[in-house]
Order: sequence, then C-alpha cells, then structure tokens
Amino acid sequence: MSDAASLTLMTALRVCEAAVAEAESIGALVSVAVVDAGGHLVAFTRMDGAEIAGPVLAPDKAYTAVANRIATHELAEQAAPGGPLFGLHAHASGRFVIFGGGIPFRLGDRVVGAVGVSGGTVPEDVACAHAGERAWRREITAGQRDS
Repeated sequence: MSDAASLTLMTALRVCEAAVAEAESIGALVSVAVVDAGGHLVAFTRMDGAEIAGPVLAPDKAYTAVANRIATHELAEQAAPGGPLFGLHAHASGRFVIFGGGIPFRLGDRVVGAVGVSGGTVPEDVACAHAGERAWRREITAGQRDS
C-alpha cells in the first residue's frame, strides 16, 4: 500500500473533524470512529452531550463497513428479513451493525478503512459519515499530489 493510501492518525483525525463539523451544521450530537483495513480503531471522538451508546456503536459501524466492504445503510437492505444476509447482525459476537452510519474507504477494489458515526438519526449519521469519507478522499488525493 502506498503512503498516500495508508490511514494515518492525522488523516483519521481530519475525518473525525469533518464528521463533527457536519453534525454541528445539521444540529446533531454524534460519536465518530475511524478504523483501519483490519477494523482496528485509529481515532475516535465524541461530541459533548452525544448519546451514551455512541462509543460502542460508532466503532462497530466502522468495523462492519470494513468487514463487509459495504456501507452499513446499504447492508441494512440485504440484512432485512427475507434478504440474502438476514441474520448477519447476530454474528461477529453481535458486533455487526446493520443500520446507517458506517462507510468504507475504498481505493479501487481495496477497502483501506472506514468511518462510523452514531448519535443522530440514521440520515444524520449517514450524512456525517459521508462528510468524513469525503475528508479522507481529500487527504489521499492531496497525498498523491505531494508524492
């Protein structure tokens, strides 16, 4: 993996900042987690007043997005009753989260990390996670230009 593709602490912190900025702009209080390609936590932040479940749900949403290589709001459709992945949420010791807020970081066909957001409504969490993913994309694009 090239340096531009690696998920550094500084990049992960910028992802958290972008997700929090989006949350502030829409009036949500969230927790944000960034994980690497192995699902290991790289950075985490929790806004003052955010829900108490966020420190568990945000990292698990990011982990789910990496492990399944899909955004959790898209996975939710497949894991719904009657869907091809129904029951998925009961695996991985209950760590798979099948509602929106987790988005993988993709470089071509590789997933190199993910962001997970929890605390708002599902649409708010998804919007904040997208903001984080856009920040990651800007960081790697800037890193490629600097190489």
